[in-house]
Amino acid sequence: MGESELTPFGEACAERGWERPVVFLLAFHETAELIGLDITVCDRQQRRWRQPNPPQPRQRAWLVLQAMFGTDPAELGFPTHPAGGTIGSIRQRQGEVDVDRRGFVTGSLGAASGAMVTRPNGRVGSADVLHLREHLRALNALDYAYGGFDVRALAVRHLHRVRRIINTATFPETIGRQLHLLAGETAEMIAWLSFDMADQDAARRYWGEALTTATMLSDTGLEVMVLAEQSQQARREQRPREAYDLARAASNKAKSLESPVLLSLLAMKEALALSEMRDASAARSKLTRAMHLLDRADTGSPRPAPEWAAYYGRSELDFAQAALYTDAGSHRAAVPFLRASVTRTAANYGRSRAMYRVTLARSLAQAGEADEAAAETISAIEDLAEVKSARVFRVLVEVRGKLQSVDAICAREAVEAVTPYLNQHVSGNA
Repeated sequence: MGESELTPFGEACAERGWERPVVFLLAFHETAELIGLDITVCDRQQRRWRQPNPPQPRQRAWLVLQAMFGTDPAELGFPTHPAGGTIGSIRQRQGEVDVDRRGFVTGSLGAASGAMVTRPNGRVGSADVLHLREHLRALNALDYAYGGFDVRALAVRHLHRVRRIINTATFPETIGRQLHLLAGETAEMIAWLSFDMADQDAARRYWGEALTTATMLSDTGLEVMVLAEQSQQARREQRPREAYDLARAASNKAKSLESPVLLSLLAMKEALALSEMRDASAARSKLTRAMHLLDRADTGSPRPAPEWAAYYGRSELDFAQAALYTDAGSHRAAVPFLRASVTRTAANYGRSRAMYRVTLARSLAQAGEADEAAAETISAIEDLAEVKSARVFRVLVEVRGKLQSVDAICAREAVEAVTPYLNQHVSGNA
């Protein structure tokens, strides 16, 4: 490999100014200290990471890399997530590292925000925009892993920071557009985090701000993102017709972006709305289209998905297929698709994995499989140890209610196991 041929990891380092080994090692050790992990790496190790087919980092190194780059290290070319390599498993099995979810979230964002450059002359350039965008990327990664409760306050602070820069700094028009777009994307993220926390009024307010920004900038990507998430809120609030109209509007606007993954995601949202409208035939047809579009993306599309849709894949389609069966009352038929969605979900998408697992427990209970439902419920508690999401908790409350109606030892044991957890997390954060 020539000097100019960078690996994905090398490219990510170069984007952040960490090309020189000494600079990278300093950033790595500072991040490890911020998130409370006692680990060092040597120059030889980081050079091996820069080579094609790098070795898999150890569990703690994996977590530091995730905090530094704001993304799953597997996306940087490393082998898949090391077995047991989560904050919870480190705490349970090693004991000497006391890293709770809130501390990890705060520390990770500290690492990202610490990179922001303050210009003494008040001028802002492209490097500053890149640092601000890296902060937003880190927020997204932490939301995927842990849910919205601990991330929203940090996202609000980030929005205030971007707005302060817009109103007080000096920059050319091109940089100004990027700053306004960042403000709109951050407002959209706060709306999503509020939705995840069941704060629907705040979600509507921030989505409105984001949509205003998208209109001002004529930015189709941001507009599509807002409409797609508003569709999900409409479904949550039992307004399926509005949910369908919003998803359809997003799909129409997204055609110009020519991303099969994005069009597949939006077709899936249309299918879910149609299913809740009790139009099963149209829902199946739309979900089939979503599958075909994702197949197109797998064959190599010239237009990749936007960053905010990076989570979308086969596991989400499995979950949607299960939802169509559930809406039709075929709970037993939903079970294999929910099992597949759990299996296919990457470890860094902790909230999605927790949601899929508690939904699986609910479907098993609805299908009359009390033993399996109880077992999945108890197993889900481990997945939930690091996640705080009102949407996940709501489904778990439904699972507990169904198990409480079952006169069986396994069901009672599951209810006893999950009740203290729900009392701790739901009553204190509702």
